[in-house]
Amino acid sequence: MTAKRNRLRKLLEEAAPTLGTRMWGTWPFMLEVLGDTCFYDYAEYVAEYSPFNQEDLENMARAAELHDMSLIMKVDFQNRGYVAQKAIASGVQGILFTDCRNAEEVAESIRLTMPETPEDGGIFGYPNRRFIGCQHRLTQMDHAKRLREVVRAFMIEKKQAVEEIERICQVPGVDLLQFGPSDYCMSRGWNLAEHREESKEAERHVIEVAKSYGIRVRAEIQSPEEAEYYRKLGIKDFCLGDQLKILEMRWKSDGKALRDQLERPGVR
Repeated sequence: MTAKRNRLRKLLEEAAPTLGTRMWGTWPFMLEVLGDTCFYDYAEYVAEYSPFNQEDLENMARAAELHDMSLIMKVDFQNRGYVAQKAIASGVQGILFTDCRNAEEVAESIRLTMPETPEDGGIFGYPNRRFIGCQHRLTQMDHAKRLREVVRAFMIEKKQAVEEIERICQVPGVDLLQFGPSDYCMSRGWNLAEHREESKEAERHVIEVAKSYGIRVRAEIQSPEEAEYYRKLGIKDFCLGDQLKILEMRWKSDGKALRDQLERPGVR
């Protein structure tokens, strides 16, 4: 069976920059449009925010593979083990775990998605799904190797997680971190708009601690101009844009411009 390259894993191992973007919809055609640009290493499907079924995941994974992109998936906390295992079995090559509050929850998330071998200590077995090409087309140990290559990323978005960032960075298997300002402020009892500087300070702390442990940090930005701030902090992993926000901003700006024209005196 031909191996499916995990582009994101390869770039992380090479210490190369990475670029992704966020998708809300499950229509595989949109992944093909993204892939045709040739600028993106992966797409992040924000399953935490949108409806999906397992057939959607398989079709999205196929579309990403056709364009040599990785597909990662942002999952809810409570049912993360089930959803992450089904996503990986469908061909998703990275999981972005949300809402972990401490090192123990991070370690458990990794255990749920690591192979059940004596050396790995995980609990993920050998499912008869497309990730292994259906049974007997990929050996058990080759499947275990591919599971190890899955990228495991974590949102640091709770007050407790920021306070425990040193311990979290010491958990084996953490590949990538990202600070989440909205959830962080909520966990502090704050509105983000009123505490942006405190949020930025917490983010800088997360970045500095992660760097000291050799852990990569991803920054989520809405424009290329925002990258300079993070590049000065040593960041080279970026998630640029968000499908919903891009559409919303365009609809608002163009809709307002045309509405203003239509409502001018003399326009009928």
